[in-house]
Amino acid sequence: MNHFNVLVKKEFVQSVREFKIIWLPLVFIFLGITQPVVSYYLPLILKALGGGQGITIDPNMAAQKGGEVLASTLGSQFDQLGVMIIIVSMMGIIQSDKANGMLAFILTRPVTVISYISGKIISNYLFIACSVALGYLVSYAYTSLLFTAVNFIDLLVALLFYLVWILFIVSFTTMISTIFNSQGIIALISIVFLLACRIMVGLSPVIDNINPASMSKHAMELLIVGKTSMDVIWSLLAAFIFTALTIFITNAWISKKKFHSE
Repeated sequence: MNHFNVLVKKEFVQSVREFKIIWLPLVFIFLGITQPVVSYYLPLILKALGGGQGITIDPNMAAQKGGEVLASTLGSQFDQLGVMIIIVSMMGIIQSDKANGMLAFILTRPVTVISYISGKIISNYLFIACSVALGYLVSYAYTSLLFTAVNFIDLLVALLFYLVWILFIVSFTTMISTIFNSQGIIALISIVFLLACRIMVGLSPVIDNINPASMSKHAMELLIVGKTSMDVIWSLLAAFIFTALTIFITNAWISKKKFHSE
């Protein structure tokens, strides 16, 4: 446990040095504010700029319910630009330690591979989850101000659903960062795969049941209609199983490469 605590503190110090502890929460706060503000003022902006020529403004746009706007924050902001920002912030999570020899140094100490991986994933996940939650709550505040209020229980449950998807994003990016040595390749593979997972949501009920990205869909569904289907159980299990699989592959890859003996 002492080794784990040291590794967590190391990740925290690294986040401070890279100013990640400042810019990542600010990015998600900005994304959280953007959706309700744009949704509320876009009809007025279009009307002012378009002068009514060739532009049809949907009168229901400004009459959206709070849950719909908050769901759009998850689907339009966090699941697109937000996912890419998370990946870019994490693409060197293991790769940088391999490149500068820190991984080999750490594993020559009495530190197990699983402790090293756990420290990396848990510390980064908690930090990213807090950043996402902060942006989400700011979006909720603006949504309640500009539109209608959202049931607080639905708000929290939807956030928990979404954070399961975030957990998979963190573990998958960690796995790719372990396997590949180029940060560009790591970012490209992670972005393409994870965005593809999100795009495939809704194409087939069978795919949805085994797609971790479906947790985002269930979060949005809960915010919009106030309930979700029982399929959320299968999506939840799939997300945890695939997260465990990525951690297993990461552990096996580092152990097989024997960085501690190089």
